[in-house]
Amino acid sequence: MSSAGKYVNLFEQKIAKYTSAKYAVSCINGTSALQVNLRLVGVQPGDEVIVPTLTFIAPINAVAYNGARPVFMDVDKYYNIDAEKTFEFITNETVFKDGFTYNKLTNSRVMAIIPVHVFGNAVWMDKLIPLCEEYNISVVEDATESMGMRYTDGRFSGKHTGTIGKLGSLSFNGNKIITTGGGGMILTDNSELAEKARYLTTQAKDDSVRYIHNEVGYNFRLSNVQAAIGVAQLEQLPEFLKLKKAIHKRYVKAVKKIDGLTMAPVPDYADNNHWMNILQIDSKIYAEDREGLMQRLEDNSIQTRPVWALNHLQKPYENCQSYKINYAIKLADKSLCLPSSVSLGKKECEMIVNKLRLL
Repeated sequence: MSSAGKYVNLFEQKIAKYTSAKYAVSCINGTSALQVNLRLVGVQPGDEVIVPTLTFIAPINAVAYNGARPVFMDVDKYYNIDAEKTFEFITNETVFKDGFTYNKLTNSRVMAIIPVHVFGNAVWMDKLIPLCEEYNISVVEDATESMGMRYTDGRFSGKHTGTIGKLGSLSFNGNKIITTGGGGMILTDNSELAEKARYLTTQAKDDSVRYIHNEVGYNFRLSNVQAAIGVAQLEQLPEFLKLKKAIHKRYVKAVKKIDGLTMAPVPDYADNNHWMNILQIDSKIYAEDREGLMQRLEDNSIQTRPVWALNHLQKPYENCQSYKINYAIKLADKSLCLPSSVSLGKKECEMIVNKLRLL
């Protein structure tokens, strides 16, 4: 069958080796990996999962696919979930009883948290991990944008994003650093969870000859052809990471000279993969707001986009709980995603920066 073959196994082995995870289980995309991971840690209908409001909607939808509800957190200056506010929410707004954590407001179980390493910026996990262990809240990392990134400081120094929580997920969508045209990966050090992940992603077959299924499974496995592409892409990852770093340095150096514009900061506690470069606009100084700049760049055949719409304001989730969200609103209003493809050369970067200058 298409989801079996030597390249599926080889790709999983190579990803596990690269990230230093004990087990890697391939999936059809990163969203499916998140969906399965939440089920693996016991998230059930009626439960709650802590999530950041500023992220692509995939992890939020993965919560809903499991019948659970998101609880939205604010973000920090790196666009990641605000660890301090999350710590405050868990310690002040929940109660631990009978082995589980319950939201005081809703009386629902808080079963998991999804730290999303947004734009390739690593979430500072040193404070979150011990707290979640104390409250029996499973950490399910969304590392879909942070392939190739390791911590360089703190208790997790040397570890790849996605390998710190109980489970992690990668994405190989067409816009990621390496791609299989689609595809994702589950990472874990737990052999039982890895085995269950393989079981669930292949339609939960208890007898593959007689087609006996004792649980509801999913058709979530990666094809052998996609895995073969992934193996080839992984060989190019070191070069891709060098190119991403060079693009980021060009932007930072050039934008420093433009009043009212800055490049968003990146954490100094991790070796950033610079998946996406974010421009921050002070319209009072720059004399042009984000929408105006976007339009002017588009008129010059330069495609940019704002950061994602905040998820606590999205129609399907507007009635879900959000906790002290304010900084995310400020970031969303002033941020613009610049072209960041590895195919972007020095000449293209210079052309983009020249159009950023107000003449």
